[in-house]
Amino acid sequence: MKKLMLSGAVLFLCLSCGHTDPALKYPNMVADLDPFSLGTVNASLDKMFSSDVKGTVVEVIFYPRTNEVALNFNQSPAEYWQFWNEPGRQRFIEALDGYKDDFDNQRLVTKYSKSRAVYGKVKGRSEWKTLKFSSTYRSSPSIELGYRFRDGAPYFSVCQNRAKEESKSNKSILESNLFSIYFTRAQGAELAKLFDKVFLLESIAGKARPPSIDSSRDVYIRQ
Repeated sequence: MKKLMLSGAVLFLCLSCGHTDPALKYPNMVADLDPFSLGTVNASLDKMFSSDVKGTVVEVIFYPRTNEVALNFNQSPAEYWQFWNEPGRQRFIEALDGYKDDFDNQRLVTKYSKSRAVYGKVKGRSEWKTLKFSSTYRSSPSIELGYRFRDGAPYFSVCQNRAKEESKSNKSILESNLFSIYFTRAQGAELAKLFDKVFLLESIAGKARPPSIDSSRDVYIRQ
């Protein structure tokens, strides 16, 4: 009986102080810091009703408490946050290296069904909103890593598949959209630097920035 009363008293004190250890709340935490921007990278998105792509600017945001990096960008009519955990970021870096090797050795194929997920898949996390003050919706889509020829040029591609919406705040939204983000080799290398584990740890203390990379369009000559 005394042990039960003691346990109850301890629980009451913990609840009354209102303090939760951040390390318990965030098991993947690398620092107890608010999210902050790592900078921006250039990428491309599909144009509507066209085989062309359009350039876009992607803000890269680090979330130290959850050890995630989010890609924040607009694709009309919605604003997206595509979250990458540490294993996903490492897979991105490895996939980009595989793409560079295939590019350099002229092994790229034009059939998208064969190249769409040639470097594997990762489990993603996505958030989006359709208006500035609208609700935020969430899903956990699979993300395919591959490449695609668009407008006659090859791009490293990140294809986010459809997934059921999880917040249940709006019954009319059943799933997130299917879309792809495209990178030239240089653009992909910029993002890979921001995904690098050592760089992220350094950015916590010193807000370090990687050197700028020329991200002009790739030229690919098939043999």
